[in-house]
Amino acid sequence: MSGIAAVFWKELADHFSSKRFIILSLLIYLAGIATIYVAAQNIRTGITENTQFIFLRLFIVSGANLPFSFPFFLSLFIPIVGIALGFDAINSERTSGNLSRILSQPLYRDSVVNGKFLAGLVILAILVASIVILVGGMGLRMIGVPPTAAEILRLFAFIFVSIIYGAFWMALAVLFSVSFGRTATSALASIALWIFVFLFVSLIARAIAGAVVPIDQNSSLDLIARNDEIYRTISRISPSTLYGETVQVILLPEMGNPSATLMLLNIYAGGMTPTPLPLGQSLLLVWPQLTSLIALTALCFAGSYIRFMHEEIRAT
Repeated sequence: MSGIAAVFWKELADHFSSKRFIILSLLIYLAGIATIYVAAQNIRTGITENTQFIFLRLFIVSGANLPFSFPFFLSLFIPIVGIALGFDAINSERTSGNLSRILSQPLYRDSVVNGKFLAGLVILAILVASIVILVGGMGLRMIGVPPTAAEILRLFAFIFVSIIYGAFWMALAVLFSVSFGRTATSALASIALWIFVFLFVSLIARAIAGAVVPIDQNSSLDLIARNDEIYRTISRISPSTLYGETVQVILLPEMGNPSATLMLLNIYAGGMTPTPLPLGQSLLLVWPQLTSLIALTALCFAGSYIRFMHEEIRAT
């Protein structure tokens, strides 16, 4: 345990003192500030005296000038942060010769990989929590509506899910760092996989759904719902889709389930106000998506752990 603590504190200090951490922090904070400014300007649209969860709307409202919400930007930038924290965790130490010197000390191998991953996870948690707090503070000052206890709990759940999402990408980057000898190769492999799951999985899923259940402007709601269900089922192989559906249900209490978009639009079009679900029910609805994210993270970390434990490391 003392070996893990030594590696953890050393890596934590290196992260805080690195220019990479400063650049990533500025990138995320600027994106968060831009989205929350647009949201605060447009939040009054559609607000009535019966509107609930006004504070949560800060995190989901977008505008014409910036048609992206805060969760969308997080789904875009969190993988970059996770990859940046993990792509050179092992192979940079191996290339510089520090790895053999570190393991020559009274230090177990698992302490190295565990300490590095925990340090990156703490940095990731600090970045995610701080940007959510910053956005919430700015929004509170702009709209003057304090959050309720239910909204605060949902924001904590949102932070937790975002950390798990970032942990997956960091674990994947660590796996590539252990598998590839060059840091550039592990970085490119991680970025290539991120681009594929973020962009192309959705396109492939849409093409397959359109081939299985073709729809057009005259299609019935039943066909459209079947097409949407096939599309969502295929696209759930992407961690970005799992994260997006989970966050959607958490930040939109009116959302009955991740596939209820059509139903929700019909309810609003009919002039009715959907009944918000309690947080416990919302978490139960997205429990499959959340457990899938946790399982993917555990698999990637277990793969990097096993490969590192069986790797031959020679003194240089």
